[in-house]
Order: sequence, then structure tokens, then C-alpha cells
Amino acid sequence: MEYRKLGSLNVSLVGLGCNNFGWRTDAAGTKAVVDAALDAGVNFFDTADVYGAGQSEEFLGRALKSRRDKVIIATKLGMKMGEGKEGARPEYVRQALDASLRRLQTDTIDLYQIHRPDPNTPIADTMQALNDAVKAGKVREIGCSNFSAEQMRAARATAGPRYFASVQNDYSLMNRAPEAHVLPECARTGVGFLPYFPLANGLLTGKYRKGQPFPESSRGKDAFGPRIFTPENLERVEALIAFAKSRSHSLLELAFSWLAARPEVCSIIAGAKTPDQLRANSVAASWKLTPADLAEVDKILA
Repeated sequence: MEYRKLGSLNVSLVGLGCNNFGWRTDAAGTKAVVDAALDAGVNFFDTADVYGAGQSEEFLGRALKSRRDKVIIATKLGMKMGEGKEGARPEYVRQALDASLRRLQTDTIDLYQIHRPDPNTPIADTMQALNDAVKAGKVREIGCSNFSAEQMRAARATAGPRYFASVQNDYSLMNRAPEAHVLPECARTGVGFLPYFPLANGLLTGKYRKGQPFPESSRGKDAFGPRIFTPENLERVEALIAFAKSRSHSLLELAFSWLAARPEVCSIIAGAKTPDQLRANSVAASWKLTPADLAEVDKILA
């Protein structure tokens, strides 16, 4: 496993997204996936208070309690957890942070992230609260998620001693929007980029093929289906599969390794419901794509 710097942290190039824990995966299933992750060299676990209505943090904290010193735990605040429990007001930052610390059974969160911008709270107020959390020793690094480059710049202008170590946004072969502004902002300021949905909600797993029915209980049949599993995207998938196969690799390996080729990327956040999925993801970023490979992929996606 390759490791990269995220602020003061050393994180595995493939991280584990814990959004399945607490609703798709129970406590025993969570422990099995976490055990497989540690065995594979994955040390970066990314969750949020809202995942599983708090149970993702609870299950993760339980699974990692005896191995806390071996892992990097990231979580987020800001999505609605109940009446009056959302956003990034300073008083709510303090409340949400203490609740996450309890659920995770830890004294310190390695990376604490704003899950989405809060238009009702001045970013300067939020940054002050996050800086206070770092000063109190409850948080090691702070980050953001679903922020635009403009919103990142606004935060930086009022950051105080500590600015974002990372930004976590949707980025994959099928969604290259961050390349326009956010990735250049990361390169300019030294902020690490954490791509989520690296497999475009399953489209890039290789399970979905043109002219074939979607597997039952698959992402292709849920709410994401009509937006992502379009005829045009399935055509692109066929071309990407052919490209990867011509170089003795899988589509899964292409999806991860293409992201890993970006120097701004610190860790690729990928969910897993089973140990087998985790093991497949953990080795998928080891293909070192050449400039010629990357140019060929650009032509396929154009």
C-alpha cells in the first residue's frame, strides 16, 4: 500500500469510505470489513455523523477501539442529524464534535470536515470554531467537503492559524468537474484532494455492461440509475474496459489508478460492504499509468 501526506497525517492511497456502515452493514459486518482493511494496509477511515444516523461512527469506533493508534479517522459534521442539529454554527460545531468523539470512542479526531457549505453561517465563525477544536487537542487536521474553489478561498481568507488540509469532492472518470477549478486550487495552496464516488456509484466496477440487465439490488436500479447509467456512459464504459484489458488490467484498476495519477490526490475514498470488495479496492491503485495512457483515456472520454 502506498501512503501519502494529508497535512500532518500519513494516509493510505486507498481509504475506506464508511457510508455503508450502520444501514447497509451491521456491526459484525463492519468489523469484518475493518479487519480486512487493516490487513490490506488501509489506515484511513472516512465516516460522517449522519451515516447510519450515527451508527457508522458507533460501529467504526467499536471495531477500531483496541487499534486506535494504528489508524487515521476522519469524520464530518453539517448534514441534518435532527431538529436544529445541522450546519456549521460555532455552538453546533462544538456539540457535533463532542457527539462524534463519544460515538467513535476516541479523544481525538484526525481529520474533522465540514460536510457541506453552510450558507447561513459566516465561514469565519466556523473556521474559528474548528481552530479552537485543534487548539483544544480534539482535532488534528480540519477539512471540507463539497466546497467550490471560491468557497475554499473564502475560508482561507479567514482561516486563522489552521486552514483546510483537504477537500473531499465527487471525482471520477465519469465526473471530472474538479479539474476546472478545485484541483488547481489544491495545487496552488497545498490542500489535499480526497475523491469520493471513485467508481461513479458502481458504474466503473465492470458489473454494468451495455445491453445487459442490471444485477438485482444494484446501484443501477436505485435513484442514481437514470442519471448515471445512461446509454452514453455505458458506451464509455465499454471503451474503458477495452483499454484496460489491452494493458492486462481491469476497469476497477483503471478507475482507481487514474485518480492516483493526480498528485493532488491523497487518498481515494471507496466504500466496501464485504471484505472481498475491500481487498479488491485496496490493490486497485497500483497501476502506474503513463502520460500516453492518460492521453488515451482523455480521448476515450472526450
